[in-house]
Amino acid sequence: MALCWPEISLPVTNALKSFGESKANNKKVMGILLKILSRCDLCLIQEVRDSKGEVIQALVKDLNRFDKYNPYSYVESERLGRKAYKEQYVYIYRSNVLKVKEHYQYPKLEGKGTNETDVFSRGPFIIHFHSPTTLVKDFVLIGQHTSPKTAMKELDELYAVFKRIYKKWKTDNVIILGDLNAGCSYITTKGWRAMRLRSDPKFHWLIGDEQDTTVREKTHCAYDRIIVHGPEVVSSVVPASAQPFNFKERFHLTEAEALEVSDHFPVEVDLKANHRYFLRHEL
Repeated sequence: MALCWPEISLPVTNALKSFGESKANNKKVMGILLKILSRCDLCLIQEVRDSKGEVIQALVKDLNRFDKYNPYSYVESERLGRKAYKEQYVYIYRSNVLKVKEHYQYPKLEGKGTNETDVFSRGPFIIHFHSPTTLVKDFVLIGQHTSPKTAMKELDELYAVFKRIYKKWKTDNVIILGDLNAGCSYITTKGWRAMRLRSDPKFHWLIGDEQDTTVREKTHCAYDRIIVHGPEVVSSVVPASAQPFNFKERFHLTEAEALEVSDHFPVEVDLKANHRYFLRHEL
């Protein structure tokens, strides 16, 4: 059976957009979210707004009941934001497939004695996984939700985040993912040219500019992205697997019903499996 499972799925989802108690109490929405999350081995959830810290616990508990064959765990960031509005990043993963090595909240770069400025409205939340079942054994996820008004600056600054993580953890196997607002009017032609993540050919943008990650039919923008770096990660990506997941079509929802879940589609990618691992465990 293990040999029939050829990839590990890594989606980033805004499917919990502005996720709090009201959405958690909507059984129809929660049912769709559980279907989305259970398709994957590792998810990044953004825009979690729950000051009590109870909603994610309940979600993971429901997920473990929904998918009884895989135990799920999670790691959450602190509540982030410059003003009263706060969000959290949450990684939900199958603990029988992945192991967390370490995680890191990117610090605010403020105050005297530093030449760096804090350009992030919500600093990236970064996690280092060990993955024995994939060709790439260790990789880092840099989750980021940019502010639309400063998307160009924040995207460019992610290059500096990558450099810091490389120095800190000595790995260049990195996946940058999230609602980067990396499309349409938020990024100018000049901004694309100046962006280091874009001009450096070692960074591969798996979700193309022509793709649409928005639910509304009147918009067509590739806001949500997956960017990979490092020869091991790049060679482990299953060709053409990086796509938005159109849950509206899959679950036969109207636009209004889909918007109750989110105004963005999750984006996802598959990594190639280490078949030797499965063979050993089959034996």
